[in-house]
Amino acid sequence: MENKSPELSNDWDRTGLPAWSFINQEMFDAEKDLLFRRHWQLVCHSNDIPNVGDFITWDLIGERALVLRGKDGKVRAFHNLCRHRGSRVVAEEYGNCRSVILCPFHGWTYNLDGSLRGAAQPKSFPNLDKLEYGLIPLEMDIWHGFVFVRFQPGPQPPLSKFLRKFENEISQYDLEDVEPTGEGFWTEQINANWKCVRDVDNEGYHVPMAHPGLHDLFGENYYDEPLEGGVSRSVGSFSSTNGRLWSVKNYKKLLQPKATLDEAHKKCWLYLGVFPNLVFGLYPDSVIFYQEYPVENGKTIQRGANYKFGDEDRKMRISRYLSMRIDRITSKEDEQLIEWSWEAAFSSAYQGVILSDLEYGVKAYHDALREHFPVLLGPEPDRGRLLQANESLLAKKNKDQLNNH
Repeated sequence: MENKSPELSNDWDRTGLPAWSFINQEMFDAEKDLLFRRHWQLVCHSNDIPNVGDFITWDLIGERALVLRGKDGKVRAFHNLCRHRGSRVVAEEYGNCRSVILCPFHGWTYNLDGSLRGAAQPKSFPNLDKLEYGLIPLEMDIWHGFVFVRFQPGPQPPLSKFLRKFENEISQYDLEDVEPTGEGFWTEQINANWKCVRDVDNEGYHVPMAHPGLHDLFGENYYDEPLEGGVSRSVGSFSSTNGRLWSVKNYKKLLQPKATLDEAHKKCWLYLGVFPNLVFGLYPDSVIFYQEYPVENGKTIQRGANYKFGDEDRKMRISRYLSMRIDRITSKEDEQLIEWSWEAAFSSAYQGVILSDLEYGVKAYHDALREHFPVLLGPEPDRGRLLQANESLLAKKNKDQLNNH
């Protein structure tokens, strides 16, 4: 398996983001709008809603998404917003609407294609056009069965375009056919700025010290390829030892990998990162995703799900149980590191960071943030001036690029 880690000189910027970027409220609000409203966000897999009327809802930074399967079998996405008074038209996180969507506030009804079926007491309204007053569609893209939405227009191309570089590698996992495990979506609250999650997750330098399970599984065979073109790749190939910890030892002993995988992928965990906040984990026995998103500054939700392969047998189910056990322990270990990173920004002694070559993935991610927010390259703007300062810097950068061409 090819390692594409960059060859580094000693003169790259190792300083990371300034402390103010983690605690400035204007920065936080700007990130919510651009990075979370205007970038693709994963809601579910199409196999999470296999039947007509099945739905998933998801709330994000004041937005409300509804993804459901229509009578024609198509998956559609809408704002979870009644056209009458703005109520949620679906209150539950998942379920089935059968043949109609019924708003719980006043009883307006919608067809499964989003069109208005009827208003309660229709004579009290003027004539309502069924399409004009239907649910407002959300921009949606489906990549290998995974359903993404975008609440506002943004800079990213379709998923198939900027994830194209992974197509040959991921084709052997048959992602369109993975199935939910029945455990639903998990969530964890983390008391930190959301960027602290990315800073911990974007490097493997801490694995030997902080993650005994992963280190037992991989040994020294873990490497990160930094974010490039909105995507990143990390690989942990299994070490040749039998494993010291109970979960790792039994995982290696009992592992039943998916038969379609080549020999290298039968013995590795592959991670694909999607800017700004999503990671896929492709394992020999299962597929996972996890994402983080802000609720308020200092309060972040991490959300994810596990999927099984369609041809899972008893041995593979045991393998999946053990890999998930290792994963759960690792996630808990990371939560503490994330919160410690957040605390550091408030300390009077905090003077920034110095990144190792093994943390180049953190630097690459910060560079992607600086592309959108060049204001991060300088001192904290005066209160109320951040957006103006950033727009000015973006305009200067664009002008310089035009002049250079």
